[in-house]
Amino acid sequence: MSFGQGGPQSQWDPWTPQSQQQPQPQQSQQPWNSGNSDNTPDWAALAEASEARAKRRRLLFIGGGALATVAIAGAVALAVVSANGSDQASDGPSAQLPSTADIPSSTATEPSFAPTSAPPPLDPKDFVSSVKKDKAPLSPDLLFPGTQLTMGETVYKKGPTADTRTCGSAAQGTLPKVLDANGCTRLIRVTYTEGDMAVTVGVAVFDTEAQATKAKKDADKKSIVRSVSGGGVKSFCTGAVCRSTTNSYGRYAYFTVAGFTDGKDVTEKSTGVFRAGDDLAEFAFRQIRRRGEAQASAAAEG
Repeated sequence: MSFGQGGPQSQWDPWTPQSQQQPQPQQSQQPWNSGNSDNTPDWAALAEASEARAKRRRLLFIGGGALATVAIAGAVALAVVSANGSDQASDGPSAQLPSTADIPSSTATEPSFAPTSAPPPLDPKDFVSSVKKDKAPLSPDLLFPGTQLTMGETVYKKGPTADTRTCGSAAQGTLPKVLDANGCTRLIRVTYTEGDMAVTVGVAVFDTEAQATKAKKDADKKSIVRSVSGGGVKSFCTGAVCRSTTNSYGRYAYFTVAGFTDGKDVTEKSTGVFRAGDDLAEFAFRQIRRRGEAQASAAAEG
């Protein structure tokens, strides 16, 4: 290895700041010590210098690490404060907490269905207004069951019954014509007694409500159902003055004739006869309505 010509060999110590460094093309510079005539490096000095540099690097590393730790801790603290903002924990009452309306519901995405309502109840009158729907069995004992009837404080004993398909034969006055003209298909009769008073109630059956309503409208003061006697009940209302009523419900028209079993005429003072006729007319209405209620209930359950 050689250096440039024109001067003495450089006495350069890489660890001494005052020494001059000479560029060496394509080679790294090597330390030399002018104190040794045999050009041998001062290994003790080199070792001391290396240990000093290592000590400085350790001190710098420890100091830098401490500063970095402090910096990271500060950044984390700042991030926590920033994240908390105004939502920091508080010892205030629960009223300061968000309302339940602000809390997302887990069912928010569930499908909703339109409210449903129960179907309207069946009308009992519909089942006794047409022969097409009025299918329940029908007879005098089904329509007027038992052996007696209690209305309020009055007890009426059940007497003879009658059932005919020729409606006009069980009526008198103008009633036979009314029944036949409006298509009566059946006339059921029953007699109840209380003391010397007797009442026959007759239920005329039609195919439609319109026919029964028309029969009620066509009837007049001379439209009278024939009384039913027998079985211990004397004949009544065959020649004496009696009181009669006419009404209808659904496809049924119902009539009453009330009088005395001893042949006396009914007058305005005969309040007992009027009450008895009204009681039996009310009972006939209730029985026809109950017939409709029973069929409506069965249809609803089915």
